[in-house]
Amino acid sequence: MEYLKEIIDKFFITDDRWRYFTDGLLITLQVTAGALLLGLVIGIVVSIIRSSHDQIKQEELSLPARTVFWLLNTAARLYLTVIRGTPTLVQLLLFYFFFLQNLESKVMAATIAFGINSGAYLAEIFRSGIMSIDQGQMEAGRSLGLSYTVTMRKIILPQAFKNALPALINEIITLLKETSISGYIGLNDLTRGAEIVGGATYEQLIPLLAAAVVYLAVVMFFTWIMGIVERRLRESDRR
Repeated sequence: MEYLKEIIDKFFITDDRWRYFTDGLLITLQVTAGALLLGLVIGIVVSIIRSSHDQIKQEELSLPARTVFWLLNTAARLYLTVIRGTPTLVQLLLFYFFFLQNLESKVMAATIAFGINSGAYLAEIFRSGIMSIDQGQMEAGRSLGLSYTVTMRKIILPQAFKNALPALINEIITLLKETSISGYIGLNDLTRGAEIVGGATYEQLIPLLAAAVVYLAVVMFFTWIMGIVERRLRESDRR
Protein backbone atom coordinates (compact mmCIF):
# COMPACT_ATOMS: atom_id res chain seq x y z
CA MET A 1 0.00 0.00 0.00
CA GLU A 2 2.83 2.34 0.83
CA TYR A 3 4.40 1.74 -2.60
CA LEU A 4 1.08 2.37 -4.34
CA LYS A 5 0.65 5.59 -2.38
CA GLU A 6 4.10 6.74 -3.46
CA ILE A 7 3.26 6.03 -7.12
CA ILE A 8 -0.03 7.94 -6.93
CA ASP A 9 1.63 10.87 -5.18
CA LYS A 10 4.59 10.98 -7.58
CA PHE A 11 2.77 10.61 -10.88
CA PHE A 12 -0.64 12.12 -10.17
CA ILE A 13 -0.82 14.26 -6.99
CA THR A 14 2.46 16.21 -7.09
CA ASP A 15 2.07 19.48 -9.03
CA ASP A 16 -1.47 18.37 -10.00
CA ARG A 17 -0.05 16.04 -12.63
CA TRP A 18 -3.40 14.29 -12.86
CA ARG A 19 -4.58 17.33 -14.85
CA TYR A 20 -2.37 16.30 -17.77
CA PHE A 21 -4.45 13.12 -18.03
CA THR A 22 -7.89 14.69 -17.55
CA ASP A 23 -7.19 17.68 -19.80
CA GLY A 24 -5.56 15.38 -22.36
CA LEU A 25 -8.55 13.04 -22.33
CA LEU A 26 -10.88 16.00 -22.88
CA ILE A 27 -8.88 17.12 -25.91
CA THR A 28 -8.74 13.55 -27.25
CA LEU A 29 -12.53 13.19 -27.00
CA GLN A 30 -13.04 16.64 -28.51
CA VAL A 31 -10.86 15.86 -31.53
CA THR A 32 -12.46 12.42 -31.93
CA ALA A 33 -16.03 13.76 -31.80
CA GLY A 34 -15.32 16.60 -34.23
CA ALA A 35 -13.41 14.36 -36.64
CA LEU A 36 -16.20 11.76 -36.52
CA LEU A 37 -18.86 14.32 -37.42
CA LEU A 38 -16.77 15.67 -40.30
CA GLY A 39 -15.91 12.15 -41.41
CA LEU A 40 -19.56 11.11 -41.40
CA VAL A 41 -20.53 14.02 -43.65
CA ILE A 42 -17.68 13.35 -46.07
CA GLY A 43 -18.23 9.58 -45.95
CA ILE A 44 -21.94 9.78 -46.69
CA VAL A 45 -21.47 12.21 -49.59
CA VAL A 46 -18.61 10.25 -51.17
CA SER A 47 -20.36 6.89 -50.71
CA ILE A 48 -23.52 8.19 -52.38
CA ILE A 49 -21.49 9.55 -55.30
CA ARG A 50 -19.59 6.27 -55.74
CA SER A 51 -22.61 3.98 -55.35
CA SER A 52 -24.86 6.16 -57.54
CA HIS A 53 -22.23 6.15 -60.28
CA ASP A 54 -22.15 2.34 -60.15
CA GLN A 55 -25.93 1.85 -59.99
CA ILE A 56 -27.30 4.46 -62.40
CA LYS A 57 -27.13 3.52 -66.07
CA GLN A 58 -24.98 6.20 -67.63
CA GLU A 59 -26.59 5.88 -71.07
CA GLU A 60 -29.90 7.04 -69.59
CA LEU A 61 -28.39 10.36 -68.52
CA SER A 62 -27.92 13.46 -70.61
CA LEU A 63 -24.40 14.42 -71.65
CA PRO A 64 -24.07 17.26 -69.06
CA ALA A 65 -25.33 15.00 -66.25
CA ARG A 66 -23.03 12.20 -67.36
CA THR A 67 -20.08 14.61 -67.38
CA VAL A 68 -20.89 15.88 -63.87
CA PHE A 69 -21.23 12.31 -62.61
CA TRP A 70 -17.89 11.37 -64.13
CA LEU A 71 -16.14 14.39 -62.59
CA LEU A 72 -17.64 13.74 -59.14
CA ASN A 73 -16.80 10.04 -59.27
CA THR A 74 -13.23 10.75 -60.43
CA ALA A 75 -12.72 13.28 -57.63
CA ALA A 76 -14.14 10.81 -55.08
CA ARG A 77 -11.88 7.99 -56.28
CA LEU A 78 -8.84 10.27 -56.23
CA TYR A 79 -9.67 11.36 -52.68
CA LEU A 80 -10.05 7.75 -51.52
CA THR A 81 -6.82 6.67 -53.20
CA VAL A 82 -4.72 9.50 -51.76
CA ILE A 83 -6.11 9.40 -48.22
CA ARG A 84 -6.13 5.62 -47.85
CA GLY A 85 -2.72 5.29 -49.50
CA THR A 86 -0.76 7.68 -47.28
CA PRO A 87 0.01 7.46 -43.53
CA THR A 88 -2.25 9.31 -41.11
CA LEU A 89 0.76 10.94 -39.42
CA VAL A 90 2.02 12.36 -42.71
CA GLN A 91 -1.45 13.75 -43.45
CA LEU A 92 -1.65 15.35 -39.99
CA LEU A 93 1.73 17.05 -40.45
CA LEU A 94 0.89 18.24 -43.96
CA PHE A 95 -2.43 19.73 -42.86
CA TYR A 96 -0.95 21.45 -39.81
CA PHE A 97 2.27 22.82 -41.32
CA PHE A 98 1.07 23.57 -44.86
CA PHE A 99 -2.65 23.41 -45.71
CA LEU A 100 -3.86 24.82 -42.36
CA GLN A 101 -0.79 26.78 -41.34
CA ASN A 102 -2.85 29.96 -40.81
CA LEU A 103 -5.21 28.17 -38.46
CA GLU A 104 -4.29 29.10 -34.88
CA SER A 105 -6.23 26.30 -33.14
CA LYS A 106 -4.29 23.04 -33.00
CA VAL A 107 -7.46 21.24 -31.92
CA MET A 108 -9.27 22.44 -35.04
CA ALA A 109 -6.33 21.50 -37.28
CA ALA A 110 -6.21 17.99 -35.81
CA THR A 111 -10.00 17.67 -36.08
CA ILE A 112 -9.98 18.58 -39.77
CA ALA A 113 -7.03 16.31 -40.55
CA PHE A 114 -8.49 13.30 -38.76
CA GLY A 115 -11.96 14.04 -40.14
CA ILE A 116 -10.75 14.04 -43.73
CA ASN A 117 -8.78 10.86 -43.06
CA SER A 118 -11.71 9.09 -41.40
CA GLY A 119 -14.09 10.21 -44.14
CA ALA A 120 -12.28 8.05 -46.69
CA TYR A 121 -12.72 4.90 -44.62
CA LEU A 122 -16.29 5.75 -43.65
CA ALA A 123 -17.09 6.30 -47.33
CA GLU A 124 -16.08 2.75 -48.19
CA ILE A 125 -17.96 1.42 -45.15
CA PHE A 126 -21.15 3.20 -46.18
CA ARG A 127 -20.68 2.27 -49.85
CA SER A 128 -20.41 -1.41 -48.95
CA GLY A 129 -23.57 -1.02 -46.87
CA ILE A 130 -25.41 0.62 -49.76
CA MET A 131 -24.24 -1.96 -52.28
CA SER A 132 -25.36 -4.77 -49.92
CA ILE A 133 -28.99 -3.67 -50.30
CA ASP A 134 -30.85 -5.59 -52.98
CA GLN A 135 -31.35 -3.61 -56.19
CA GLY A 136 -35.04 -4.48 -55.97
CA GLN A 137 -35.38 -2.08 -53.03
CA MET A 138 -34.40 0.83 -55.26
CA GLU A 139 -36.65 -0.38 -58.07
CA ALA A 140 -39.57 -0.76 -55.66
CA GLY A 141 -39.12 2.78 -54.41
CA ARG A 142 -38.93 4.18 -57.93
CA SER A 143 -42.00 2.20 -58.99
CA LEU A 144 -43.93 3.90 -56.17
CA GLY A 145 -43.14 7.25 -57.72
CA LEU A 146 -40.32 8.22 -55.38
CA SER A 147 -37.34 10.06 -56.80
CA TYR A 148 -33.85 8.56 -56.64
CA THR A 149 -32.89 10.96 -53.84
CA VAL A 150 -35.96 10.22 -51.72
CA THR A 151 -35.61 6.46 -52.26
CA MET A 152 -31.98 6.63 -51.23
CA ARG A 153 -32.73 8.73 -48.15
CA LYS A 154 -35.81 6.91 -46.85
CA ILE A 155 -35.27 3.31 -47.99
CA ILE A 156 -31.67 2.53 -48.89
CA LEU A 157 -29.59 4.56 -46.41
CA PRO A 158 -31.41 3.40 -43.21
CA GLN A 159 -30.88 -0.24 -44.18
CA ALA A 160 -27.30 0.42 -45.29
CA PHE A 161 -26.56 2.07 -41.94
CA LYS A 162 -27.70 -1.04 -40.06
CA ASN A 163 -25.54 -3.28 -42.25
CA ALA A 164 -22.52 -1.00 -41.86
CA LEU A 165 -22.89 -0.46 -38.10
CA PRO A 166 -20.31 -3.07 -36.94
CA ALA A 167 -17.66 -1.66 -39.29
CA LEU A 168 -18.65 1.86 -38.25
CA ILE A 169 -18.06 1.00 -34.59
CA ASN A 170 -14.60 -0.33 -35.43
CA GLU A 171 -13.79 2.88 -37.31
CA ILE A 172 -14.84 5.02 -34.34
CA ILE A 173 -12.56 3.02 -32.05
CA THR A 174 -9.73 3.24 -34.57
CA LEU A 175 -10.24 7.00 -34.88
CA LEU A 176 -10.06 7.42 -31.10
CA LYS A 177 -6.75 5.57 -30.94
CA GLU A 178 -5.32 7.33 -34.00
CA THR A 179 -5.66 10.71 -32.27
CA SER A 180 -2.76 9.60 -30.03
CA ILE A 181 -0.38 10.98 -32.67
CA SER A 182 -1.72 14.53 -32.13
CA GLY A 183 1.34 15.26 -29.98
CA TYR A 184 3.40 15.52 -33.16
CA ILE A 185 1.83 18.94 -33.78
CA GLY A 186 2.21 19.99 -30.12
CA LEU A 187 -1.34 19.17 -29.08
CA ASN A 188 -1.50 18.08 -25.43
CA ASP A 189 -3.81 15.11 -25.86
CA LEU A 190 -3.90 12.11 -23.52
CA THR A 191 -0.75 10.46 -24.89
CA ARG A 192 1.17 13.73 -24.90
CA GLY A 193 0.05 14.38 -21.33
CA ALA A 194 1.46 11.02 -20.27
CA GLU A 195 4.76 11.85 -21.97
CA ILE A 196 4.94 15.19 -20.14
CA VAL A 197 4.41 13.48 -16.79
CA GLY A 198 7.03 10.89 -17.75
CA GLY A 199 9.49 13.65 -18.62
CA ALA A 200 8.88 15.42 -15.31
CA THR A 201 9.38 12.24 -13.25
CA TYR A 202 12.04 10.65 -15.48
CA GLU A 203 9.93 7.49 -15.58
CA GLN A 204 7.75 6.73 -18.60
CA LEU A 205 6.27 3.34 -17.71
CA ILE A 206 3.62 4.34 -15.16
CA PRO A 207 2.30 7.40 -17.07
CA LEU A 208 2.05 5.44 -20.32
CA LEU A 209 0.33 2.55 -18.56
CA ALA A 210 -2.11 5.02 -17.04
CA ALA A 211 -2.84 6.48 -20.48
CA ALA A 212 -3.33 2.97 -21.88
CA VAL A 213 -5.82 2.16 -19.11
CA VAL A 214 -7.78 5.34 -19.86
CA TYR A 215 -7.86 4.55 -23.60
CA LEU A 216 -9.02 1.02 -22.83
CA ALA A 217 -11.76 2.26 -20.51
CA VAL A 218 -13.07 4.72 -23.12
CA VAL A 219 -12.99 2.07 -25.87
CA MET A 220 -14.85 -0.40 -23.64
CA PHE A 221 -17.45 2.28 -22.86
CA PHE A 222 -17.99 3.05 -26.55
CA THR A 223 -18.20 -0.68 -27.33
CA TRP A 224 -20.82 -1.12 -24.62
CA ILE A 225 -22.91 1.80 -25.92
CA MET A 226 -22.70 0.57 -29.51
CA GLY A 227 -23.64 -2.93 -28.36
CA ILE A 228 -26.84 -1.52 -26.88
CA VAL A 229 -27.58 0.33 -30.13
CA GLU A 230 -27.02 -2.85 -32.17
CA ARG A 231 -29.35 -4.87 -29.95
CA ARG A 232 -32.10 -2.29 -30.19
CA LEU A 233 -31.76 -2.14 -33.97
CA ARG A 234 -32.06 -5.94 -34.16
CA GLU A 235 -35.12 -5.84 -31.91
CA SER A 236 -36.73 -3.20 -34.12
CA ASP A 237 -36.18 -5.46 -37.16
CA ARG A 238 -38.15 -8.27 -35.51
CA ARG A 239 -41.17 -6.10 -34.88
